Amino acid sequence: MDTERWSTLSVLLDELIELEPPARTRRLAEIEIVDPPLAEELRKMISLEEDRPDFLAESVVDASLFSPQAGQQIGPYQLERPLGEGGMGQVWLATRADGLYQRRVAVKLLRPGLGDAGLRQRFTRERQILARLGHAHIARLLDAGVSSDGQPYLALDYVQGQPITQYAEQLALPMQQRLRLFLQVCAAVSHAHANLVVHRDLKPSNIMVTPAGEVCLLDFGIAKLLDEPQDGSPEITGTGTRAFTLYYAAPEQLRNGVITTMTDVYALGVVLYELLVGRKPYDPTRSTDAAWEEAILGAEPVRASHAAYRLARERDEPNPRRLSRELAGDLDNILCKALAKAPEDRYVSVEALAQDLRRHLDGEPVQARPQSLGYRSLKFARRNSLALVVGSLFTALMLGAVAFMAWQTRVALQEAGRAQAMQDFVIALFEDTEQAGDGGLDARTLLDAGVRRADTELRTQPQARAELLGLVARLRQGLGDDRQALELLDRQADILGTLEGSAPARLGVESAALRGRSLRSLGQPETCVRALVPWLPVAQQQATAGPRASAEFLSQLGRCHRELGGREVARDLFGRALVLRIQGGENKALQAESRADLAGLLADEGRYDEAVRGLRESLGLLREAGGDRNTLGVEVWRDLGRYQYALGDPVEGESSYRQALQITLDRFGLNHPLTTGVQRPLGELLLDVGKLAEAHQLLRSAHDRLLSRFGPDHPEVARSWHQLGRVAWEQDRQDEADEALQRSLQLRRRGNLLVHHVSVLCDLARVRQARALRDNARSLAEECLQLSRSRDRGLASQARLLLAGLAQADGNAPEARRLLDEAGDRLGESDLQARAWVSLAQARLALQQDRIADAESQLASLRTLARAHPVVAGLSAWPVEMLQAELHCRAGRLEQGRRLAGQTLQAQAAQMPERQRLRRDLAALAPSCGS
Repeated sequence: MDTERWSTLSVLLDELIELEPPARTRRLAEIEIVDPPLAEELRKMISLEEDRPDFLAESVVDASLFSPQAGQQIGPYQLERPLGEGGMGQVWLATRADGLYQRRVAVKLLRPGLGDAGLRQRFTRERQILARLGHAHIARLLDAGVSSDGQPYLALDYVQGQPITQYAEQLALPMQQRLRLFLQVCAAVSHAHANLVVHRDLKPSNIMVTPAGEVCLLDFGIAKLLDEPQDGSPEITGTGTRAFTLYYAAPEQLRNGVITTMTDVYALGVVLYELLVGRKPYDPTRSTDAAWEEAILGAEPVRASHAAYRLARERDEPNPRRLSRELAGDLDNILCKALAKAPEDRYVSVEALAQDLRRHLDGEPVQARPQSLGYRSLKFARRNSLALVVGSLFTALMLGAVAFMAWQTRVALQEAGRAQAMQDFVIALFEDTEQAGDGGLDARTLLDAGVRRADTELRTQPQARAELLGLVARLRQGLGDDRQALELLDRQADILGTLEGSAPARLGVESAALRGRSLRSLGQPETCVRALVPWLPVAQQQATAGPRASAEFLSQLGRCHRELGGREVARDLFGRALVLRIQGGENKALQAESRADLAGLLADEGRYDEAVRGLRESLGLLREAGGDRNTLGVEVWRDLGRYQYALGDPVEGESSYRQALQITLDRFGLNHPLTTGVQRPLGELLLDVGKLAEAHQLLRSAHDRLLSRFGPDHPEVARSWHQLGRVAWEQDRQDEADEALQRSLQLRRRGNLLVHHVSVLCDLARVRQARALRDNARSLAEECLQLSRSRDRGLASQARLLLAGLAQADGNAPEARRLLDEAGDRLGESDLQARAWVSLAQARLALQQDRIADAESQLASLRTLARAHPVVAGLSAWPVEMLQAELHCRAGRLEQGRRLAGQTLQAQAAQMPERQRLRRDLAALAPSCGS
């Protein structure tokens, strides 16, 4: 039976069941005259109802036969307890069960017993939709897959909270707080619409509010992708399966009409109605689904003010008209417009609905009401009641001019007074602060003294005090004291909450940008995004009046998104910041900063040539603006070195790194975080080119600064231990390398970060192998292979090489050969370095097994590869020559073999004298005929 037929039958069945038998018989006769088959179906259902009154309430599927159970494992997750059940599936609380890391998640499964193709397609669509959405108020998709028994699942953020209506009711939130909470919902839905996604099942149970008061939007299970190709294929999420909730469905959903973003506007109108009034917008005569469908399709919603009054009377509240008065007028009209039957009569977008709500909160005229002169005048009067009361006492024209002049004079005097107070404060600060022992002023001591004096001397001028705290926070950042800067910004935020006028918005945007910079510098990009996102609308509103502050805010938010992998969001924010800086006539240095940010995104995509060109353009702008010997200059030179090295030019890369290091040492000193940020990549480059002593010096210096700044357990300290371990290994200091790599591994495991830093396992296995700790080395190499097999082919090949070497040391040559063949087969054409190492190992094994032809073939292939790719030549040249010397000896050319081996060792010692480990490895390859 199709949907239209069932809709007709359902309404008539409800009507007939409520009639007395004689009236029912007459009504059936009337229906039979018009539609005999319909009358016959109705008689059959009425007969079943009389025989078994509960038959319509029973499910056709015994879901308990298919239900998941607590303790069951779905993919890598173990189910704990059910959290809820919706139109298309069940949601369980689960924990990660495969030992990689610990995390509680919400696992969503298909409804038991309803695993038809349509529902599975919708389930797959939800995974695709959630993966493309990234917003602070939308639950993140963490994982997705299909369990061993064929059960599709999604793993999402486990949101601890309450439905928005329940949260507001429990805390008895006032009207304004409910509206501001709802604006968070609008922001999330607007983000989804911007990504061409319609939710189609918005309801309070899908809108959770955390204990911190943050909204989190759930369940995009029936969302429709607006950019889906219109090829005439049947729509997966068609309303025929009723995958939406009836009470929040728009009329076009019930009619199987076209679903657009205005469908979500309607559902938001129902949610807002229920949030503000405490009930739904319709009063059907019966509580059946058919009656609700009739109301949604044909009845007008009860005006919110009237419904609130009636509900208050029913609850016997002491002041039933209070809520009604708050809803009357603007909110009544906003709700009526959102709940219009025809989509074209509603708000054109969720942002338009949110804008009207913000207008209402700000006391401005809303678009949902006719913009009559009386209405606009009334709004103006309410916003400016005091000025109008004073102005009504005098002649409008004369006193208006006098009042305007007086106001301007007062503002000028206040600004002058504030400027004079700041000037007197700074002069007194330098005059009265004690000098350091060498006769100079310590910067940190001076700043601390400034904060103390501000607490006393500027107590009566909160705006000046807030501005000073922001200035000191910025200076603290320049000294690398980001934690102290955050403390000052917290104090500034408390003061801004007491200010009125435009100052809180302007200073708030500036403060948010400073906060983002410090949080990112401290390695907290997620916290940065959460802190800055609420200020994004304010920054957009301030863009005209303060483009510089807004552009800085957008840049900092974009950098935090970039560190979290949100390249597209970051690109949009960086682009908007650049436009603001160009349009606002900002100096070339700030434009250079935005162009450097955009160049970094190109490098993230592997487009290093374009990134280098972008950074050189940025350097040109910096030099036009006065030079590159500043913080931005250091960052640009450092990134330029990184990208040049990635392009295979270590000489230019090293030169750029050294330029950055010289600037930061001259301007900021050895202890500044920016200096550490240059020392580490330069140390890694020097390690790769064989300048080990200087690499160790730089990395050890950076390590000491990181320990002092972050403490011993920070992820950056774990990375630093890994770098020091690699240097010690190349210098053949095996015990020191073992200790450093073991510390790095322990920190990675403790922080559940090992899956993203698997190479430390292979590096430590290599050290343990050299120390003859074969069992431990084998265990580490196997774990490295397991974690890298599906992520990094080059690293997986290294793990197989290690295992092959251990098998060969155990005398198991067939197993070693199998592992080496497998390592070569799994590599792609672009994995040049890994392929070179595999070929070297295969050639060495072939020589040991007297497979001379195979060895010669491998060495010939290596030489061909080296001629085409210089990076392979630099990696394999000396080991190839040592193996060739062995071939000479095997062929009876003893003197030629000895001479080639000696020349190779001498060349390595001359060109890379510090690589003790490489010299030892080459000596191990010395030919059998050597002296």
